[in-house]
Amino acid sequence: MNFIDFDKTDAYQKLLALAPAGKQFDFVSHLDAARVEKAVVPMAAGLSYSWAAKAVDDGVLKLLQGLADEQELITKYKALLDGEVMNTGENRKVLHHLLRSAGGVAATGNKVIHEGKDIGDFYRKELERLSVFADLVRAGKILGSTGKPFRAVAQIGIGGSDLGPRAICLALENWAAAEGKKRLTAKFISNVDPDDASAITAALPLEETLFVLVSKSGTTQETLANELFVKDKLTKAGLDPGKHMVAVTSETSPLARNPAYLDSFYIDDFIGGRYSASSGVGGVIISLAYGSEVFKEFLAGAAEADTLALEADIFKNAALLDALIGIWERNFLRFPYTAVLPYSQALSRFPAHLQQLDMESNGKRVSRDGRPLSYVTGPVVFGEPGTNGQHSFYQLLHQGADIVPLQFAGFLESQRGDDVTVDGSGSQTKLKANLAAQIVAFAKGQISDNKNKEFPGHRPSSLILGRRLTPAALGALLAHFENKVMFQGFVWNINSFDQEGVQLGKILTKKVLAGNSGDSALDAYSKLLGI
Repeated sequence: MNFIDFDKTDAYQKLLALAPAGKQFDFVSHLDAARVEKAVVPMAAGLSYSWAAKAVDDGVLKLLQGLADEQELITKYKALLDGEVMNTGENRKVLHHLLRSAGGVAATGNKVIHEGKDIGDFYRKELERLSVFADLVRAGKILGSTGKPFRAVAQIGIGGSDLGPRAICLALENWAAAEGKKRLTAKFISNVDPDDASAITAALPLEETLFVLVSKSGTTQETLANELFVKDKLTKAGLDPGKHMVAVTSETSPLARNPAYLDSFYIDDFIGGRYSASSGVGGVIISLAYGSEVFKEFLAGAAEADTLALEADIFKNAALLDALIGIWERNFLRFPYTAVLPYSQALSRFPAHLQQLDMESNGKRVSRDGRPLSYVTGPVVFGEPGTNGQHSFYQLLHQGADIVPLQFAGFLESQRGDDVTVDGSGSQTKLKANLAAQIVAFAKGQISDNKNKEFPGHRPSSLILGRRLTPAALGALLAHFENKVMFQGFVWNINSFDQEGVQLGKILTKKVLAGNSGDSALDAYSKLLGI
């Protein structure tokens, strides 16, 4: 298994030679019914990935397959699954896939042992512990300090302790209502801005609310500040904070086995924050809000996607194909952005999660061994659900100077099935009609004598399609993008699993608060802000 820079591969040189012709490839003239029907790759949980409206032809795809083979992407994925140290910056294993594997065994069929400890078994036992706890809370067998059952749960965390779990909880809300699932109201407190915690605590029935404190290190500044804010509110309401709070942390943190919490659930350093939704970080609040069986369905969908990602053939591996087309667009077509556009209100916060997943993972300028790279890596990721985005930034996407590759997602059925017919069609049909129209409008554009009304087209897009957004489909969707980002990191020969870029600001913040920054500009800004 060799780790070499992307531009040192034979495939890079071949793709570079093809790039001028690739930039001129008129994929629009090939975008017909036959291509739409052909250019589909099955995904897990009944989803599918369509690349029909992407600017790739057979020649490009053949070279991308060669790139995957030359950079040994599947071999590296298997090594990651088996517990080899792939986070070189922090000298750690990367084991978020193991969280959703059957029986605590990697998708390769192997166990992961670290210092004599069966890590998969540890994850499996933690899943069962949090499941039992959530079931007891939902059954009214664990009560708040006034003896009332819990009706709400609020997570205190930031970054990966907020974005993924928040996106998932929102995505399941309507599905759970339609399925008649008992639901606890789920809320999130993340920003250190006191208005965030104040608004959430004011809106919740505190004596019937269970708070989930999430910090792997037990030292995250924003999270601990919000914990104290919440505890102060609970105390002033005459409640015992210790009966209204659980912790999700590492076994070595100050939060572990702490009598100040009802219970503590554990993850380890092999689970990165943005990859932690499959752990107790997402599992505790999802299981409390919707039931442990729902969280396990979510994990099953992700596990199925992880298994499909082992396929070497790009036409059988949607995550790999998506990753490689993204490489073609980023490094050879030179597109610096990508937009995530889910045509599902349930996925309203999913683009925000993917921003962190992609930009924190692959926003790197040095190789996995610390050498500066001579090529670009991760794109800028942004997005909003349709059709809201159509009335916001689609103007730039259609007629702006930059071409922005688009990643659509849509579903045949709504989650609730509640609809009304207006002008001959229901709202879900209108939503799907908008999605189909936008894919073709971006690709084919419009010629007009009035240049203000002309659309240049040739805006490439992909489509992930499913019947209905269920827990399993949501897990598969999450794992698809996690694996896409992983494969791209392997191609670029970067470490997708550390995040040093967030550390410098934290260090300077501590200096400001300590009053000894030693930097005149920093002192001046601090004074300006009244610190």
